[in-house]
Amino acid sequence: MKRLGMLIVVACCLAGTAKAERLVASLSNHRVAITSNFAGEDLVLFGAIEADAGTDQTGKYYDVVVTVVGPRETFRTRRKARMLGIWVNVDSRDFVRVPAYLAVLANRPFNLIAGADTLRKLQIGLDNFLLPQRVGPDLGDTVRDDPFRVAFVSLESDAALYTENVDAVTFLTPTVFRAAIPLPARVPIGNYDIDVKLLANGEQVGRTTTSLEIIKAGFEDYVAEAARNHGFLYGLATVALALLTGWFASVVLRRD
Repeated sequence: MKRLGMLIVVACCLAGTAKAERLVASLSNHRVAITSNFAGEDLVLFGAIEADAGTDQTGKYYDVVVTVVGPRETFRTRRKARMLGIWVNVDSRDFVRVPAYLAVLANRPFNLIAGADTLRKLQIGLDNFLLPQRVGPDLGDTVRDDPFRVAFVSLESDAALYTENVDAVTFLTPTVFRAAIPLPARVPIGNYDIDVKLLANGEQVGRTTTSLEIIKAGFEDYVAEAARNHGFLYGLATVALALLTGWFASVVLRRD
């Protein structure tokens, strides 16, 4: 019993003296409004590393990885083949509840930040991020060179909706950094989760999260809300506008 009490006292002392780094991050804007003339922008995330008093920082080189995950949706990727001289869909694969937008940003190449096992564990990089597929009755991620996975990531990357940039995070001082989050013109509407990981000497030593909301604004928001909440009236207005446009064109282009 006496030995157990001593062990408890030692454990409490160790817990009280344990030191760690704290990561603080904040966005320049937590809500982005999309209007008709929105052509994309870079959102800025600022962060700071706060080490507890007594934390030994000797020989530590900090790395920061920012992962931005947009609203999740289900996508279908199709594979085409030439049959009898015609290109047709011969196979398809559903990607279930994967991010409609995904950005992985860092201050230097991922392979210099941590080993391959750590990168996979922390899902750092597009190749290591889980993208579940439905293959028959099964649901799960596949190997990184799976043709459907490669094609899906390539299509999203071409649309600037999936991106990784190892120069997007810049250290302003040894403990203060900024990250530029690219928002393309076609950025999806919805809630975004931003995960900021702090690594030192190949190991994660801190982590924090924040969020972002992207909404429609202006006339587009009014039209979308009308279509969503007043479908019948919206349909009548659309038909009336089409008839009016056709009548006006016939009057302007009429030849007497």
